[in-house]
Amino acid sequence: MKIGFAGLGAMALCLAISQAPARAAVTQVTVLERTPFAGGRAFGTVGAYEKIRGRAVVSLDPDTPANATIVDLRRAPRDPHGRVTFTTDFLLLRPVKATQSTLLYEVNNRGGIGILGQLDGHSPAHNDPTTLADAGDGFLMRHGFSLLWSAWTWDVAPPSPGDRPLVLSPPVATEDGRTITGKVENEFTVLQPAAVTNFAGLHGLTYPPAVADDPEAVLTERARPDDPRRPVARNRWRFVAPKDGGPVQEIALDGGFKPGVLYEVSYTAQNPYVVGVGLAGIRDLMAWFRDHPLEGAAPPKRSLIFGISQSGRVISTMLLNGLNLDEQGRPVFDAAFIHVPGAGKGGFNYRFAQPTRHFSLLEEHDYPADTFPFTTTTERDPVTGQTGSLLDHARTADGRAPKLLFVNTSTEFWNRSAGLLETTPDGTADVTPDKDTRLYFLAGSQHYVGRSHERAPYLNCVSTTDHYLAMRAMLLGLERWVKDGTPPPASNYPRVADGTLISVEDYRAVFPKGLSLTPPETNLKPPRLDLGPRFASQGIADTIPPTRGTPFNTLVPRPDADGNDLAGVRQVELRVPLGTHTGWNERSPEVGFAWATARFDGSFQPFARTEAERRADHDPRPSLEARYGSRDAYVAKVRAAANEMATAGFLLPEDMDRVISEQTGLYDRIQAHPPGDTSCEYLFAQ
Repeated sequence: MKIGFAGLGAMALCLAISQAPARAAVTQVTVLERTPFAGGRAFGTVGAYEKIRGRAVVSLDPDTPANATIVDLRRAPRDPHGRVTFTTDFLLLRPVKATQSTLLYEVNNRGGIGILGQLDGHSPAHNDPTTLADAGDGFLMRHGFSLLWSAWTWDVAPPSPGDRPLVLSPPVATEDGRTITGKVENEFTVLQPAAVTNFAGLHGLTYPPAVADDPEAVLTERARPDDPRRPVARNRWRFVAPKDGGPVQEIALDGGFKPGVLYEVSYTAQNPYVVGVGLAGIRDLMAWFRDHPLEGAAPPKRSLIFGISQSGRVISTMLLNGLNLDEQGRPVFDAAFIHVPGAGKGGFNYRFAQPTRHFSLLEEHDYPADTFPFTTTTERDPVTGQTGSLLDHARTADGRAPKLLFVNTSTEFWNRSAGLLETTPDGTADVTPDKDTRLYFLAGSQHYVGRSHERAPYLNCVSTTDHYLAMRAMLLGLERWVKDGTPPPASNYPRVADGTLISVEDYRAVFPKGLSLTPPETNLKPPRLDLGPRFASQGIADTIPPTRGTPFNTLVPRPDADGNDLAGVRQVELRVPLGTHTGWNERSPEVGFAWATARFDGSFQPFARTEAERRADHDPRPSLEARYGSRDAYVAKVRAAANEMATAGFLLPEDMDRVISEQTGLYDRIQAHPPGDTSCEYLFAQ
């Protein structure tokens, strides 16, 4: 059925495409909306794009081995054919020309699109890419990718008016029709005194108490994650019923909540979602697009999957559980770009899972996110004696695994245990990755490109190292690897063997002294968690909170004489530095936990402009004057460094002028910035 653009803007289409293979998991695809994207504007030689919104019906066989890892799938309601059925909404941006392009599926982050903001430079308004502005500079469109998103998680906070997040409604598990209950815990903090606060995860939701204002619920407080919990008298606090009649997500305390305290409320919840079906939904939708034409376009020649942070950890969890293979054991994606995941997985497939929860240095150490194994080749845990690799269940019957890029910034080594991707669990030795895996470390960068114009709630200005440009080159390199077998650059990651991956104690010893930057006392060392006897085999936690065992030993990148990371992909900002970029930022005393670091942000401190200023400030780092002499000399060095990056495969020729412009602009703003001005506005072009 051929459908044109006329009159389809807000009208729902009733196009249903039935599934032919009897065992395939997607049984129906319905196109709800099909409109021109960006007003039909052409993107280079690729031409115009269109936007398609649709809905897929996913039908899972609980008895097939491919679905055996999905926790509680057998306890979900079944249709007359004995299958578990649910729907997932999807969004597709693709070239109008019906050509076979590369399908690029992005795992959305808490219901939101991330890839357009990072690779195209603009996050679409209302999570609904529509206009030319929503395409940013059109990078992904100029290179012809078909972009696909779908709903996979349930715990997304209510959206702002007009927003269109992708949110899944998973089936609820029961025990032979009886309600399932279980204990859940919710850890939270506040940045300022508050009488009432939300106790759910980051931009998320949580399971409400099974009993309204549960009198058996327990609220505790402590100063550090490993400190003993101190109960708060039950008559001092209460759950706050929402005015809209929705699930309880807030809590009130007489005298108020205070910064610098880890609070935790635990209680009995009911009706656990079968959270793992969200991962199966990703798998099966990608399998459907792999095999089927849609509205005049042939199936793609190749499929990639991409995830940022939480979304990257979703991909790692899919690999761990073998959910990158469809019900017939065929791969649903050829390669994965797993961005800033640290070494973690996440709460994406166990009973009463809260997907938004994850370890950081300060928070949420009781949620199973960083679990063995971590590496893509076999490793051994010296504490438990376990052996394994991330890819043990991800290979096809003939031993093939997808091509993988793991890309981390400096922040993930401090806050997300990224070193475990490449070392033994005790941090004593390197582990060589699988031949089809690349590990890249974006030195001096933070979790996302810094955008805060203020220091608060931290002590230092954020790091603005622009690693998004390197990501563009990496993505095209990954596509070439799949398309014609051209390998991308070799892994570029700090290592134990050459001394570029070290302990925090050693880092503090060699970091330059006399700066206003004070290295943290520790990084995240995730504990081995014991959630009870049924957790490993059934995904059911009987011990809440879990018993914490020996932590994994995690290391951090070694700094050079300027305090910049020595190893990894050193972008122009570190090859021709204007200051010190770190992956950590200290918390302001006003928001509590001064010993801990920002969850996602790094730091930047510029060099002194002149030698006279450097001496006056007792700065051990050479000044801009001593390093470069003049603006023209600096620009020449930047241009040479950009050429080096492009030659190494980490910068595209089309992005070289942008790098030079960005760094020259920062140089000029630093030169105009008085040393006594502590604001961060100078970091950003006006």
